Amino acid sequence: MCGRYTLTYRQAEQLALELGVPIEQLADYEPRYNIAPTQRQWIVRTEFEEREALRARWGLINHWAKDAKMGYRTINARAESVHQRPAFRDAFKKRRCVVPADGFYEWQGPKGKRVPLRFHRPDGGLLFFAGLYESWQPEPDVWEPTYTIITTEANGLISSVHDRMPVILLEEQVDDWLFPKESDIDKLRSFLVPAADDLLVSTPASPSVNSVKNDDPSLLEYAEPG
Repeated sequence: MCGRYTLTYRQAEQLALELGVPIEQLADYEPRYNIAPTQRQWIVRTEFEEREALRARWGLINHWAKDAKMGYRTINARAESVHQRPAFRDAFKKRRCVVPADGFYEWQGPKGKRVPLRFHRPDGGLLFFAGLYESWQPEPDVWEPTYTIITTEANGLISSVHDRMPVILLEEQVDDWLFPKESDIDKLRSFLVPAADDLLVSTPASPSVNSVKNDDPSLLEYAEPG
């Protein structure tokens, strides 16, 4: 699964350039070092054939939902069944997005001494997680966008730590994934595969990652547990 991730770019201008969106859409951007489920974070979709960045809540909630409880169960969607499950199949057909990140966490080690590992590109560059989005009404006349991250089986690097990983799209796949009129299910599913083993590296992170209350640059620095 993917339960925590990072987006630590210091400059919104650089992030907007790499996402292909106007800087105005990232007006309230700030670096994040410990993004957790149910929090609001950035996604990118296609709107009128242009990329658009918007903030959405992590944990997909269908438009027909009566409350937000399902969001806790839908932070991830499995690549193998995402086109079939009732919670995801309509979004898979019509509302695909990418979730920008520059790393994600998994944990290893014995219970009580588990160490978070951060998986990221060696150059610290951007990752495009394959995602889906939906909007629901938490109250009358108010629509809130929500999203999920699609996961697939782990590649060779990650499999010793966890059996799942987020789907990471290649840059040349992003526009095809985002195109809302793309109806070739087999083509879309062909993107939902593990990343190449050499795309990412792992580095130990601070155990402070364990608390969602912590969110600062020190989380990227490993320290021996006391």
